[in-house]
Amino acid sequence: MFARLGRWCHDRRWIVLALWIVALVAGFAISGSLGTESESDPSLPGESQRGIDILEDAFGGAGAGQSGSIVFRADRPVTDPEVREPMEALFAEVARIDGVIVATPYDEPQAPGDPGGAVRISTEEPAGTIAYAEVEVPSDYSFEEAAAVAEDIRPLIEEVDAPGVDIYLGGGTFAEFEEPSSEVLGLGFAIVILILAFGSVLAMGLPIGVALFGIGLGTAIIGILSNVVTIPDFANILGVMIGLGVGIDYALFIVTRYRENLHHGLSTRQATAVAIDTSGRAVVFAGATVVISLLGMILMGLSFVSGLAIGAASVVAVTVVASITLLPALLGFAGNRVEITRWRGLVTAGLVALALVLIGLGVPSGVSLALLVAGIVVLVLGFFVSKLRAEVPMRSRKTPEQTFSYRWSRAVQHHPWRSVGAGAALLLVLSIPVLGLRLGFSDEGNYPEGTDTRIAYDLLAEGFGPGFNGPLIVATRLPEGTDPAVLERITTGLTAAEGVAFASPAVTNDPEDPTAALWRVIPSTSPQDEGTTDLVARLRDEVIPAAVGDAALDPAVTGSVAFQVDFSTYLASRLPLFFAAVLTLSFLLLMVVFRSILVPLKAVLMNLLSIGAAYGIVVAGFQWGWLGGLFNFDGAPVEPFLPMMMFAIVFGLSMDYEVFLLSRVKEEWDRTGDSRESVANGLAATARVITAAALIMVFVFGSFLLENDRVIKLFGTGLAVAVLLDATVVRMLLVPATMELLGDRNWWLPRWLDRILPKVDVEGHLDVEDDDPDAADEPEKELLGV
Repeated sequence: MFARLGRWCHDRRWIVLALWIVALVAGFAISGSLGTESESDPSLPGESQRGIDILEDAFGGAGAGQSGSIVFRADRPVTDPEVREPMEALFAEVARIDGVIVATPYDEPQAPGDPGGAVRISTEEPAGTIAYAEVEVPSDYSFEEAAAVAEDIRPLIEEVDAPGVDIYLGGGTFAEFEEPSSEVLGLGFAIVILILAFGSVLAMGLPIGVALFGIGLGTAIIGILSNVVTIPDFANILGVMIGLGVGIDYALFIVTRYRENLHHGLSTRQATAVAIDTSGRAVVFAGATVVISLLGMILMGLSFVSGLAIGAASVVAVTVVASITLLPALLGFAGNRVEITRWRGLVTAGLVALALVLIGLGVPSGVSLALLVAGIVVLVLGFFVSKLRAEVPMRSRKTPEQTFSYRWSRAVQHHPWRSVGAGAALLLVLSIPVLGLRLGFSDEGNYPEGTDTRIAYDLLAEGFGPGFNGPLIVATRLPEGTDPAVLERITTGLTAAEGVAFASPAVTNDPEDPTAALWRVIPSTSPQDEGTTDLVARLRDEVIPAAVGDAALDPAVTGSVAFQVDFSTYLASRLPLFFAAVLTLSFLLLMVVFRSILVPLKAVLMNLLSIGAAYGIVVAGFQWGWLGGLFNFDGAPVEPFLPMMMFAIVFGLSMDYEVFLLSRVKEEWDRTGDSRESVANGLAATARVITAAALIMVFVFGSFLLENDRVIKLFGTGLAVAVLLDATVVRMLLVPATMELLGDRNWWLPRWLDRILPKVDVEGHLDVEDDDPDAADEPEKELLGV
């Protein structure tokens, strides 16, 4: 089937290309006409969500939405008329923005016991010079909608005429955020790495072209699916990142096999059919492992996580389809010219790569545009200038035995125990910090110094104490006939609790006939501090139950910090199930594919080692702060969703490399029956493509360190380290060493199990017949002729 598909797409390349272009255009047209519905604010079963529901029902959503703040410092008391009048005018303008609720430092008390806006004016020395207004938007606002509100507020702040007053827009909801440009930087590095690795512009361009088609159609599908399932705002960013990685990986693997087939004397048509029938099969099953890994996130039981998984898995699935349909069509256009590179193409590709790298680094766009224009000029001149039309001398091809990878494999196989011991010890040592992993959300104190968000955070900590940046809210419904003395006891208990800097009196929703009450509690520690997490647990388990006693009240500790604590706890409790499901399904799939028990078992264990080492480096670098001085951030907990996302992505990519390597080893084993030689030959045949693919991923993910956001830095570091360790320590050391130790037992499978497992051939066939030898095999003369 795969061979026939490869030949069909090769022979009808114009039709296939046209169908992909139509699908791409139609996808974006449908997505544009339907619009996108994104979600960034997750709902969560638990106490904090119950408290949010009380706030929304009884207090009109006050305290339940996404909030930020307008923080200001004056050179005199903020109650001075010269400060108060322009600031009140600003707050009135902000309150006119649709959906915005503003609570100002100048508000009058709304109920008995409510101190009004006085709580928003600092009491620390110098007293009364720092104040803030709380700005709240609805909880169902998407990231883009909240960002639009921030963009409406900033010009209003700039227009305030109040000498001696500095004003900042603070809070994570309104934080300055620039979409990562790392994928552009990664694309530039990919061009350079592929040209250096393969010495051919076309061999470089085909994988990138397939990846871009897959990303484009996959992104359109995410937009369409967002109207059916809850998909978070950042699903597109994740989809582009994963699509770029797997798209280049898959196409690169097939193109490498295609070129190898040409070297063996096959026609371009036969070479395409064999490449799709061998490497194409491996790509399909590698893609299946990635999809399984991503869809495993559905087990977390949160709608926005499920949407993220479905969106990313859709991009991967589309990329796999592009690799086995669009790529053979493009190979039909390229033909034998995939082995030829002219100076015009090489210079143009270099200029384009440099332009993309500069764009990713934030260099002024004029420079990058000039480089792109220069590339176009060189390409055009290349059709007229003989020196630019000349071919770049190709490097001499080496036999497998002459390659470094073959010699390395032999060296490892001669000392297998030492290799296994050294590799396992390194990964285990790097994994040790995982034992101290603390899941939680970092606060705005980790934003780069000089940003409005960081300055506003520091001012609030200075004027009101560190806990003011993460207030807790205690909310309860009041059954008819509730004794007011119970509310007093709760106030007293909250005020006296260890770790509480301030607790407000009870505020009811209706002074005449109250049905709900709330208290605002300010911790003595910052939002990300472990003491604040402990305080949430202490209030729920000890302080509030003791104060309520036998009364028919069930207060809920809520607010953004409590919600984050519950979110972290919930995800941590679901991670074992997620890990177990993904590992089990991947093991079963690999067992079916490779007809072995030990090979998939080793693959799962070694991938766990590399991911564990990456987790360890993340904990040491970001939680303990070892990398903070180098990359400008402070130590903070690891965001609870990152281990899940890192596992899904890295495990999928690791399994890609595992399938690519082992499918070739199995192919050699079936051909020769020599376990030692099959490992060396398989490694020699795939090491270059795996190394190139891994380097691209390391550069793509590693470039995230150039972003301002700490979470993006953390995410990129974890992914880059995991891929690097997997492609080096695991693929180049542990795999050949363990396969040498096990020998023929690598492929052992009990007979009874062999009979019941479905037959799946991942290696394909090297002797694919050309069922139509008269089919056109000459590609178009100048198309893709770089």
